[in-house]
Amino acid sequence: MSNEPAVGTFPPGPSGLPVVGAAPHAILGGLDFRERMANEYGDVVHWEDHHGHVYQLNHPDDIQQVLVYNNTNYVKGNQFQRVLGPLTGNGILNSEGEEWRGNRRVIQPAFHPDRIEVYADMITDLTDASIDNWRDGETRSIHDDMMELTLRVVAQALFGVDIDRYVGDIETAVNDFLPATSSLPNIMLPENVPLPSRWRMDRARETLDDVVDEIIREKRTNPGEHDVISMLLNADDEDGGGLSKKQIHDEAITLLFAGHETTAVSLTYTTYLLAQHPEVEAKLVAELDEVLGGETPTMADLSELTYTEQVVKESMRLLPPVPFITREAKTTDEIGNYRIPAGARVFMSQWVVHRDSRWYDDPLAFQPERWTKEFQRSLPPLAYFPFAAGPRRCIGDRFAMLEARLILAMLYQNHHLELASDRNLEVIPTVTSRPKEDVLMTVHERSADETAESDR
Repeated sequence: MSNEPAVGTFPPGPSGLPVVGAAPHAILGGLDFRERMANEYGDVVHWEDHHGHVYQLNHPDDIQQVLVYNNTNYVKGNQFQRVLGPLTGNGILNSEGEEWRGNRRVIQPAFHPDRIEVYADMITDLTDASIDNWRDGETRSIHDDMMELTLRVVAQALFGVDIDRYVGDIETAVNDFLPATSSLPNIMLPENVPLPSRWRMDRARETLDDVVDEIIREKRTNPGEHDVISMLLNADDEDGGGLSKKQIHDEAITLLFAGHETTAVSLTYTTYLLAQHPEVEAKLVAELDEVLGGETPTMADLSELTYTEQVVKESMRLLPPVPFITREAKTTDEIGNYRIPAGARVFMSQWVVHRDSRWYDDPLAFQPERWTKEFQRSLPPLAYFPFAAGPRRCIGDRFAMLEARLILAMLYQNHHLELASDRNLEVIPTVTSRPKEDVLMTVHERSADETAESDR
């Protein structure tokens, strides 16, 4: 095969239907469709839909070109804006160019390593208060619990507010908004067509708008030193005139949504996997007992909780909280011996790449032990990218990893979580990979005898 890009030809892929192309198959097929495309057609897959050309990239090197080496040529694109724009406006997830750089510069200090250390005690205090309400033998929706807990963490850590009175409204709004974004009519039909899914999205956005506006009013009256809202209120823009009300609002709602959703999903899936693999849970508990000795975990303990970190990494590999990333090419590019035309949309799926047997032995197995330093050095850089990569890598990745490890340690020091149903986990790929149904867990308190046994 020639090394020159194939001008005028397209990579292999499904042919699709007249007018709409492969869009119905891609939307209704979900993550199974993405895996099937990679297995049937290889590293670069092409199809067309009602919006134009679509490419799915399945090789880490090609993904690295888009997200890292030639990242300036790829923007979030019209479809991304159409899905998330109604919720997050022009916040840090959606904005581009100089506006994105300016907003990131304002928010970055809240995620500086020195600042993140301050959040550790806050996370453990909130987790302790949450699980203090758990009772031995009761069955709980672990996803609801994790959503509420991570929402409280992000509100306290990043906003400096207590959101007790808003929790129910926020969770209802998020639970309404995200599934609606991935409905077939919402994606396929013109934006001016009224749909039940769009009505739910509008109602959710109005709810979150009201919550965020009230938080901002509170911070104008009682500003803090380090919280993000106060930083945004005090920030100067390029002209020295400060950020607009809309800019502050969009950044706040973005952080409220993105700052808790993915971590909650990750923790839900981690507890699900641990419940299915008692040998992994036993090893995790043994490490917690040895390192912590029954004490509350601190930032200083994390360096010794190596298996805990491996559990989190493996969970995010097998069940990534963000299932895919999309970009749109500004100008023509060359990838995998094919020409990517300007305006084409490019999909890169963590779900697909993280389960590729070229990079992971027994890829569908939950094996935290695989995450040795040697193994990580052996991986292509973008064979594992739960937080994306390049300049648009998730700004809160360190915060998310800190939160996940501390919460996991707190949960399993004194509790065993048993699946209350033998129904297989089904994942809905929206902006995140949410569980289709409640993940119900029965809570069992670990006895002193069990703790002593794990110490031996």
